[in-house]
Amino acid sequence: MPVFCSSCENKRAVLKRPKTAHSLCKECFFWAFEEEVHHTIITARLFNRGETVGIGASGGKDSTVLAHVMKVLNERFDYGLKLLLLSVDEGITGYRDDSLETVKRNQQQYDLPLKIVSYEELYGWTMDAIVKQVGLKNNCTFCGVFRRQALDRGAMMLKVDKICTGHNADDIAETVLMNVLRGDIARLRRCTAISTASEGEGVIPRCKPLKYAYEKEIVLYAYFKKLDYFSTECIYSPNAYRGHARAFLKDLEAVRPSSIMDVIHSGENLSVREGVRMPVQGTCSRCGYISSQALCKACVLLEGLNRGLPRLGIGKHHRLHGKILAQQPLTEREERKLRAVDF
Repeated sequence: MPVFCSSCENKRAVLKRPKTAHSLCKECFFWAFEEEVHHTIITARLFNRGETVGIGASGGKDSTVLAHVMKVLNERFDYGLKLLLLSVDEGITGYRDDSLETVKRNQQQYDLPLKIVSYEELYGWTMDAIVKQVGLKNNCTFCGVFRRQALDRGAMMLKVDKICTGHNADDIAETVLMNVLRGDIARLRRCTAISTASEGEGVIPRCKPLKYAYEKEIVLYAYFKKLDYFSTECIYSPNAYRGHARAFLKDLEAVRPSSIMDVIHSGENLSVREGVRMPVQGTCSRCGYISSQALCKACVLLEGLNRGLPRLGIGKHHRLHGKILAQQPLTEREERKLRAVDF
């Protein structure tokens, strides 16, 4: 017996929403998904009329759906925003070069300007070259730090007012779990924030319009809308720490579908006991980027790569930052320890 849409009650349902378990036809699902994103934007006051907004575009499902929905809502509700696409080329042969072709097609499909910045242009390194030196165990640390800064630098080139990224509910719940497992209180406090205010000169505010959108529903939206997106996983990501949190979260979701939102709400309501010392945000003495140390993470990682000491930016080596700043040579024991690579 056919199941009819629980919203319009006229058409046959084609899907059951993972988020609400409602059976919907395609048109009602599109409307519900877009209205929820609109409600998130309005409730959190993510944008102001007349702003230029850069959309972080990787060619994947999340950023492609974000670009499509932002364009639709900007026109439907007259947000008055100027939208741009901003992509980062990490230099991963067989992965990022292919996904950037998808971004270029999106540029034509959505008629939005596109800016691409590359690791090689900004740092003098590609991820392929970095992996050859650091191995497969800690490469995601380098990529994550460099990509965040590259996105800011690209946004500064475009002179945008804000950056919006395609982080979805699953991503945020995974981040909460990771920070709990690491005992990283500082990041745990801010990882659920839907927007970040400017944290210093040259740092552009970011926001997450898809914060409450389930990954499964983003996939369904892209599939039924026939959006053009790139679905291959990064060739260097199988060993990423996030993968363990993702697998655990999927197991939780299978038992209790609301687990994703429950974890997010738990993260939002966590508070730090009074008297706990928190890192104080300052600026990097070398590049001027925000940092709680004398050198920002990106500068330390780059120093390690350029010196042939891949472990310099991995783990707790803060005592060596003074030597780096003073351009002092490291001891033989320090160099030997920092040159070891786990492949």
